Amino acid sequence: MDRRDFLKSTAAAAVAATGATEVLKAAGRAAEAVPEDKVPEKLLATAPMLQNYAETSVGVAFAVNALANGYVLIGEKKDLSDARKVLCGGYRLADIDERVIQVRVTGLKPATRYYYKIGADRIHYGHGYDMKVLGTEEDPRTYSFVTAGKKLKDSCFCVINDTHSRWDAIGPVLDKVAAIAPSCVVWNGDASNSEENLERQVTIFLDHPLERKDYAAEIPYLFCPGNHDSRGRANRHLERVWMYRQPEERDVRDWDLGRNFAVRMGDVALVGLDTAEDKLDTNPIFAGLFKSKEYREAQTHWLRDALKRPEIASAPFLVAFCHIPLFDDDPTHNPGDVAPADYDPKYSADFAYWQRTCSKMWGPLLDQAGCQVLVTAHMHHYRFDAPGPGHKWAQVVGGGPRMNESEYPTVVEGRVVRGKLQLTVHNILTGNVLDTFTFNRR
Repeated sequence: MDRRDFLKSTAAAAVAATGATEVLKAAGRAAEAVPEDKVPEKLLATAPMLQNYAETSVGVAFAVNALANGYVLIGEKKDLSDARKVLCGGYRLADIDERVIQVRVTGLKPATRYYYKIGADRIHYGHGYDMKVLGTEEDPRTYSFVTAGKKLKDSCFCVINDTHSRWDAIGPVLDKVAAIAPSCVVWNGDASNSEENLERQVTIFLDHPLERKDYAAEIPYLFCPGNHDSRGRANRHLERVWMYRQPEERDVRDWDLGRNFAVRMGDVALVGLDTAEDKLDTNPIFAGLFKSKEYREAQTHWLRDALKRPEIASAPFLVAFCHIPLFDDDPTHNPGDVAPADYDPKYSADFAYWQRTCSKMWGPLLDQAGCQVLVTAHMHHYRFDAPGPGHKWAQVVGGGPRMNESEYPTVVEGRVVRGKLQLTVHNILTGNVLDTFTFNRR
């Protein structure tokens, strides 16, 4: 099955599974609290997920079964005797939500182990003058993680991609990540298909049907969205389940770039970009509802500044990530800039195999900064592109979402070994190592 047939069959299966009732729910989440006589017995629905971590901050997200105000207890002592309580929401109000709780913890120390617990207050909300706490529930487990930072000794990361809600493949992928136990994981896009309701997003990130429920409770995740992660009514508001950084963590100019990241992890600087759609904004299929052009331009300004930040510029190794490849040497592969509607008979498909527009904007900046390797995804087939004319960086393209010999999934493992960056590509179908690459300091 080729990539396009796979996506069509996946989309059809998703519509059949959700049904007309679920599609109607896409118009928005219910604003009302669950009636008290029908309140679920258990309030906390999932283990926590560490999102968008950095040197001095981390996001903690989890699902609940009723209207709640969530919180995190966090400290440096294992018994949490020094813990502070951080509520969900921003400065003015603590948030309440009937399905997803998001807590952004700031003011942390770099390269430091923290211990934490999650909890939630069950809230009765009648109106603006009728609110009360019905009870509090805390997860009995204490979790831990280590913040990013220059002094981090273990410079190990993993990359997964194009999971597309294929649980038969995601299970072994997460098992491999758990065995490697990296400092962080980069989820390199297309976690979704085309999601029309919040519940599907909750399933994908927080409440998946796998035995390993706490897959991201102690291993922080970073996210580079793929083209499918913006498709569907719900995915237009992906921040409901995958939080942005707080405003004070971003420059005013970069307000809408909450998922871009530039993180120092020991000797490695990790930089994440969003290639956005694999079709042009002018393609009639999108009815003028996409603005990828402006988004990519804004990221170019962000990238130029991020690469100059002292902790990023001084890192011996620079690894960049984005979903759609920025290089392809096959002249029949569509470069994603064929106006107005992506079709040209000289190309084998009417969607982008690679992103020439992003390559022109971001490639020279990565070259100037001495980026050694770019890790991408999108094509569902693993390959390696060596540095060549027009790009000094190597490119690793991750595998696919199916447990077969054509679109097998990969886990890319990166770690510093004896003063060099070593990338190991694991074939999740066979359990074998596909390739190992080493990169010198820049």
